[in-house]
Amino acid sequence: MLVRLCVKNVALIPEADIEFDEKLNILSGETGSGKSVILDSINFVLGSKADKTMIRYGEREMSVRAEFFVEEGSEALKKLSELDVESDGEIIISRKLSVDGKGLIKINGNAVTASMLKSVTQHLVDVHGQSEHFFLLNEENQLKVIDGLLSDGAQKIKDGLSVLIAEKREIKSKISELGGNESERERLLDLFNYQINEIERANLQEGEFEELQARRNIIANTEKILSALGAARSVLNDDGGCADGISSARHSVSQISALSDTYAQIEERLESLYAEVTDVAEVISDLAEELYFDGREAEEVEERLALIKSLKKKYGADEREILEFLDNARAKADALSDSANAVEKYNDELKKLDDRIYSECLKLTALRKQAAEKFCKDVVTELKSLNIPDAKFSVRFSEYDELSANLSSVNGSDSVSFYFSANKGEPEKPLSKVISGGEMSRFMLAVKTRLKDFNGISTYIFDEIDAGISGFTATTVAEKFVKISESTQILAVSHLPQVCAASDRQFLIYKVNEGGKTLTKVKALDNDSKIDELVRLTGSVNSEAARKHAIELIKQIKK
Repeated sequence: MLVRLCVKNVALIPEADIEFDEKLNILSGETGSGKSVILDSINFVLGSKADKTMIRYGEREMSVRAEFFVEEGSEALKKLSELDVESDGEIIISRKLSVDGKGLIKINGNAVTASMLKSVTQHLVDVHGQSEHFFLLNEENQLKVIDGLLSDGAQKIKDGLSVLIAEKREIKSKISELGGNESERERLLDLFNYQINEIERANLQEGEFEELQARRNIIANTEKILSALGAARSVLNDDGGCADGISSARHSVSQISALSDTYAQIEERLESLYAEVTDVAEVISDLAEELYFDGREAEEVEERLALIKSLKKKYGADEREILEFLDNARAKADALSDSANAVEKYNDELKKLDDRIYSECLKLTALRKQAAEKFCKDVVTELKSLNIPDAKFSVRFSEYDELSANLSSVNGSDSVSFYFSANKGEPEKPLSKVISGGEMSRFMLAVKTRLKDFNGISTYIFDEIDAGISGFTATTVAEKFVKISESTQILAVSHLPQVCAASDRQFLIYKVNEGGKTLTKVKALDNDSKIDELVRLTGSVNSEAARKHAIELIKQIKK
């Protein structure tokens, strides 16, 4: 229920702090006094589109704060839990909007988006305004209403459908892995065989690409390499070169090597150095002799590199990944070759699952039709008490069979449409095409009277639902409000004295002039001022007789 509403700088309201009763709350006042501003504020804090024109003239920002209290286990608390917002049953929503269009929304101190806010408030409040399209006019929502009337048995069927449909998706996934239908399997098998042949023809070796790149580098620099090797060999091995110098040094030291171990060690080192230099010179000579430029080889290296690059683009980052792709393609091709029997087996399983799903859909349809039949009778009874004596109302189900049934939805295969007729002799037509504004208000009230124990909504808001109603019907509307408010809080804007007499808390919305500005004020009425308001609404002079009539009206409605 909505416990408290704090409004600041909205339209003509500088500030208002309203505490609501848990039952029937009525807002009344002269036309244009600002009653709709209160409802606009509630809609704003519930998540409706922000409108900067709502900000009070001369102010930079408006804000609305709503305090709710809901029972443990409610859908609103479940949604808060999904959003990681903690609550012990209290839900405090605050929303601000500035003239530059910036806004801030918080739930229990946690910043949220408008969509997150709506996901919570849709389980808190149901708002119906005279100019709005009622929730039930949308056929997509009509099946939801019927499902809201169903017992736990329907949920068990839906849970069972969920399991069966999950099994069906899994089997379809397996069939898809096997190539789906026969033509698709043939197409995939051709593709795998092409990939296999392309990789096998390449005869790849791991590390080959790097080796080829190294070889291409050698070929490209043959002339430079030969020049460098020739120069090095000349320095090491030509007459007067490094080798001759070391040999002369060794010969000189050999003449004194017998005089000291130190000299002998130097001679040994020079011998080793001479051997190393001559060996390096021979290696350089061999490399130079082996090196040559072969134009054909250069072309082959480039072609091989291009081939491997092409395979890498298609099948993997390197030779190892390409060869792994080859192994997988071979395995898939083998599976496809043997898949005909497996697909036939899976198709048989799908047929059995579809039969079971269809059977569960029929059960769900039967439950829905049973609930819909009772619902229609109850709504018609309510409509007759609301002075639509010839009302007819039915829920029509689209027929389906095994071929046309939707066997992939956990909600079954039903689609429904609400049909209505208000006048004797007139055929029933879709609800949205035949119902007038006044009839809509009474129809909605009749429906909500019957839904009050099913939808989990803790607060109903009605914006001038009683427009065009008077006399006996007005009394009946007031009695319906009282009945609904026994289990669901109601906030309603009304001009009917009968409805106001039924209120558990009455609020007067009025305008005043202060400091040259027009302001809207909200005042909770006590018993005496409530009687004054009833006298005003009846159009009577505020006399003792008029006040007694107002008191009698309260007693009559509240009996």
